[in-house]
Amino acid sequence: MVTALNPILCGFYPDPSVCRAGEDYYMVNSSFSYFPGVPIFHSRDLAHWEQTGNILDRKEQVWLKGGEISEGIFAPTIRHHNGIFYMVTTNMTRGGNFVVTAQDPAGPWSDPYYLGEEAQGIDPSLFFDTDGKCYYVGTRPNSQGMRYNGVWEIWVQELDLDDMKLVGKSQVIWKEALHGALWSEGPHLYKIDGYYYLIYAEGGTGPEHSICAARCRNLFQMFEGCPRNPVFTHRDLGLSYPVVYAGHGDLVDDGEGNWYIIMLASRRCRQHSSMGRESFLAKVTWENGWPVINAGTGRLCDRVELPFEEYRFADEISHHDHLHFHEGELDDRLLGLQTRNEEQYSLGARPGFLRLYAREERIIDKVNASYLGIRQKDYCFEVSVGVEFVPREQESAGLVYYQNHENHLRMEITEKKGRRIFCVTAHIHGRDQIISETPIGQEGMAEIILRAREQTAAVWVKAGGQKTLAAEDISLLPYTTEEAGGFVGCTVGMYASANGKSNGNYADFAWLAYDALQA
Repeated sequence: MVTALNPILCGFYPDPSVCRAGEDYYMVNSSFSYFPGVPIFHSRDLAHWEQTGNILDRKEQVWLKGGEISEGIFAPTIRHHNGIFYMVTTNMTRGGNFVVTAQDPAGPWSDPYYLGEEAQGIDPSLFFDTDGKCYYVGTRPNSQGMRYNGVWEIWVQELDLDDMKLVGKSQVIWKEALHGALWSEGPHLYKIDGYYYLIYAEGGTGPEHSICAARCRNLFQMFEGCPRNPVFTHRDLGLSYPVVYAGHGDLVDDGEGNWYIIMLASRRCRQHSSMGRESFLAKVTWENGWPVINAGTGRLCDRVELPFEEYRFADEISHHDHLHFHEGELDDRLLGLQTRNEEQYSLGARPGFLRLYAREERIIDKVNASYLGIRQKDYCFEVSVGVEFVPREQESAGLVYYQNHENHLRMEITEKKGRRIFCVTAHIHGRDQIISETPIGQEGMAEIILRAREQTAAVWVKAGGQKTLAAEDISLLPYTTEEAGGFVGCTVGMYASANGKSNGNYADFAWLAYDALQA
């Protein structure tokens, strides 16, 4: 037996999809406008996970430039069939719905097969029937007319895997479980005991989120809904419940008759979510031909007992990320904005350091700024970076706590009247508010420390052997989903910019360390 702790992936890991290949489980998540896109994880016991890479890790696979952070890659689905892995998703910035394939889930993955205008809508999934055919299932605006935004329908159509094109006619199989419900989305199909089952989300990915079920003996006709719909939700527990927004699930079995579902939900602190939507695990049983999620409880549990032998990894996902830069490649956990390329950074210019170039692009704009960050995973945490940077006029470099381009907290070394200054700036709804300015001497390594406890933070800078409290009692609430909007959680990371100019300057980072703290 092994115990899984929820969430099984902490931090901004939304819209999980999972498949099994033999004894191995693979999970993917939405990445929106972060690059590389669609992180992929591997497990043998559903409790412990390692990141094996990112599926969209080349510029040829995905175009994200110019988009909001909450655009880009939506709701990927991963499936395994006849020795090939398939990932299908939507690029909301450019390209629409597409498929990539791989024989090894760690990559390399193919260039995208775009499915064209026939693949309307979002949230695509693939279903491999017992007759060998593959079917595309997605969600699109109601073909009978939109009474208001959010009135969608779920549809299927055969996908020719040789040509990667939809063939035949599309068939609407579902509208909504509850009268007037919005956003029928995130559909997945399965065939179990002679029925085709549809598991999908309803109510929008917020307070009314839920999981619903429908089934049919014939794939190409309207399904019947489960009489207990929604089959899972936290909306009846109220917004003060510590885990909210539960929904958007994907079923997986262990080959021994046991079923599970991985879904998204959000943990909140002070009624706000900084980490966005995370990945949670629940057990599934079947009663009268319908799925029951966490029977006897009806809610997500902190601990899930599983009938597997424990299987651990040398470098599995945890609450501690200590990144040093002695390798020739960037760590898979480091995320860039829209892209991540050698115009922004170098690992070879100064061995043992990550060099970020101070380019024209600014993090306050919808651009591919020189930023590399990791996900926030806790409400009590500490992040530190070591950076060497001698700024010229207008230039800055340091640490950023990032929700989106209009809402973030910058902790930067900059220049003012010929002096090197450490500046803490709150950027809220597109406007800068300088919190503090601290002289730190003209050169040498500086350590920047951000310590957060339950939505309040303090910042220190250590330079020239002196550690100074630069700011305290900083509210982090402006950088939450509830205040800033969007679909992502916060990341925190390294940043450099010439803020509109380009003088060829750079900042050298020695480390980036993230640690969970005791509450």
